[in-house]
Amino acid sequence: QVQLVESGGGLVQAGGSLRLSCAASGRTFIGYAMGWFRQAPGKERKFVAAINWSGGIIRYEDSVKGRFTISRDNAKNMVYLQMNSLKPEDTAVYYCAAKPDSAVNGREYEYNSWGQGTQVTVSA
Repeated sequence: QVQLVESGGGLVQAGGSLRLSCAASGRTFIGYAMGWFRQAPGKERKFVAAINWSGGIIRYEDSVKGRFTISRDNAKNMVYLQMNSLKPEDTAVYYCAAKPDSAVNGREYEYNSWGQGTQVTVSA
């Protein structure tokens, strides 16, 4: 499996921006699709965004379209989530995840490596 470590979370006011980073290490993640998920307090973890190996296929959950941007730098083994126009409802623990194939989707069970999560809190 790939080891993943997220960073970049924090407290921000509504309308602000944050950039989350996910560093991958361990076995190579060549060909892996990568995703971001989030879990709000008292709720189930949900899909946010995913990107394929080349970056040519990207999917977003509807509520973040136009505000969030997922990207990756394979040379640096990094995945990013740029979050703009943040809303209080974006408050959650954000998780980076890797799946050992190129299909881009939000099916959690297909992701076999997960980070520990990073807290994002958006104040009104």
